[in-house]
Amino acid sequence: MREYRVEANGIKINVADAGEGPAVLLLHGFPHTWRLWSAVIPHLARHHRVLAPDLRGLGATTRADGGYDAANLATDAEALLDALGEPTAAVVGIDAGAPPAFLLATRRPERVRRLVLMESLLGRLPGAEAFLAGGPPWWFGFHAVPGLAETVLAGHEADYIGWFLDAGTRDREVPPEIREYFVTAYTGRESLRCAFEHYRAMPASAAQIAEAGRLTVPALAIGAHPVGDTLARQLRPIADDLTEHLAEDCGHIVPLDRPDVLAPLLTSFLDLDLAGASRLAP
Repeated sequence: MREYRVEANGIKINVADAGEGPAVLLLHGFPHTWRLWSAVIPHLARHHRVLAPDLRGLGATTRADGGYDAANLATDAEALLDALGEPTAAVVGIDAGAPPAFLLATRRPERVRRLVLMESLLGRLPGAEAFLAGGPPWWFGFHAVPGLAETVLAGHEADYIGWFLDAGTRDREVPPEIREYFVTAYTGRESLRCAFEHYRAMPASAAQIAEAGRLTVPALAIGAHPVGDTLARQLRPIADDLTEHLAEDCGHIVPLDRPDVLAPLLTSFLDLDLAGASRLAP
């Protein structure tokens, strides 16, 4: 595996690159970096070129002033594919990585062979009413107030990031080296600001998602706890080809909590690309 930075869409994107074959692009969420996928990448890299970037402002990617709406994050992803010479990719997004993955697939379907979304809501699309009956998760509002969360949390990053990691996993503890890496990546006022800019851009992202139109590429929706089948409910009315999977006894951070479940699930879904290519080969 190589890790390096690529200039794309006006920023330098840090990306992990492993394997050879049809490209797979993995988009993480909060409070993660590309290392969220550490246990999954070796399985995918057997037959694919796996690209796992740090999202804008996070990890070792540029701490940009703006551009955190889902449409621009999708542009980041497409520009990364361009810079790395990949005309198409299967795209996998979790949490904050799901909305840009969705917009990339709906706006540029010729670039996305297959789409996997997990443990996220897609803006205000119908289907999430029951999940949101008691209001959105408390931290959405806290993170959305400009300047507040980073001021309150500076110096307490390990406790705060650790809470999300513990709450998001059920069946196993986050490996200490991964936990340390995440805490370090989100330590400091500027690192925190960039993380919360993703939340502050949510109203713009929701409007972009509402205007996206139909999802025409083959898609897989994966739910766990707490989102469950809410994401699939949002996708059903607008997706032409949707497969659904509910991961039992699994926390929100699926790649860390149940990589033993996720890796074969992704491999099975993405390897349909390889079967199709084999049938088309002369």
